[in-house]
Amino acid sequence: MGNKQNQKAGDNSQQLQADKMIVNIGIDEKRAREIYQEMNLQLRSDYSQEALTIANSRVEEFENRLLPKMEAVEGALESFADPSFQLLLVEAQKTAASTERPADYDLLAELLIHRFQKGENRIIRAGISRAVEIVDEISDDALLGLTVFHSVSNFFPASGDIHQGLDVLNELYGKILYGKLPTGNEWLDHLDILDAVRVNSIGNLKKIQQYYPEMLVGYIEVGIEKETENYNKAMELITSNRLPQNILVDHALNNSFSRINLSNKNQIDSLTLQQQITHNGNKLIIPIQLTEEQKNAIKSIYILYKQDETIKQQNIKILMEEWDKRQNLKILKEWWDSIGTSIQITSVGKVLAHSNAQRCDKNLPPLD
Repeated sequence: MGNKQNQKAGDNSQQLQADKMIVNIGIDEKRAREIYQEMNLQLRSDYSQEALTIANSRVEEFENRLLPKMEAVEGALESFADPSFQLLLVEAQKTAASTERPADYDLLAELLIHRFQKGENRIIRAGISRAVEIVDEISDDALLGLTVFHSVSNFFPASGDIHQGLDVLNELYGKILYGKLPTGNEWLDHLDILDAVRVNSIGNLKKIQQYYPEMLVGYIEVGIEKETENYNKAMELITSNRLPQNILVDHALNNSFSRINLSNKNQIDSLTLQQQITHNGNKLIIPIQLTEEQKNAIKSIYILYKQDETIKQQNIKILMEEWDKRQNLKILKEWWDSIGTSIQITSVGKVLAHSNAQRCDKNLPPLD
């Protein structure tokens, strides 16, 4: 056997070799900061000496917000080796240097994380690139209005418990409503100019009282009247298909009825059962997927629901009374219902609003 040794590695990798041991090291935090500074060198010639000090301070603050966020997302630092990401990084640095609003540094960081997570989607990628350009141009109140509008359209409670679901929404908007919501039409015209929304003079927004009952239809449907033949059929379906008894709960809006403990029947396919097992003396809870028979059984229970529009409207009325008891939801309702104009958020507006929402609440899911 000869003593010939070969090394192969991906782009921008470093290699250490000792006899037959090969270790590949990708982009680490130190190298990412070096690349960040290399990109920043391209900008320094664009500023006068007087402006350079301010620009450097802002770009440095952006760096200190960006790198920890990128490092916390697995594989994100590898983006610094991507030429297209580097070009976007330069644009983000330009925007950071131009803005006096500290929150923009976090917003730009969230946009770059979206670029890593959704970079294969060219539509989203184009939206992110444009969003990076306008971060320093969008006004505070317009950004807030855009974020709230996007949140209403995209974030819904997963809990089937009605009171818990409303509490989750109220808590979310407690984080997102960080300032005074915009009024009038100037903020919409501003967003339209920036390509974040399209304002449609034809048509109106659905009021909160109509919109949320449609999205959370499981909360306001009549359900199954207790002590009836249909109720007994529902319990038989639950028992015969080995479903938990608590899948059918008292209707919080009308205690004469029971309902499936879901906010929307579309959740059925993603439901799991919790099974307790013992492993090495420790009790563990593991999720078990429903069988097709169990899913069909739950769907059959919905068929047993009473159809009564009068009771349904009464449920909506009570739901809205509960809604108004929660301060953030009441503020949201009054603002939303005052808009009137139909709005369509563009791909630019979506990534901008979602990034800002995640800046407010890091537990929100990534943009679809």
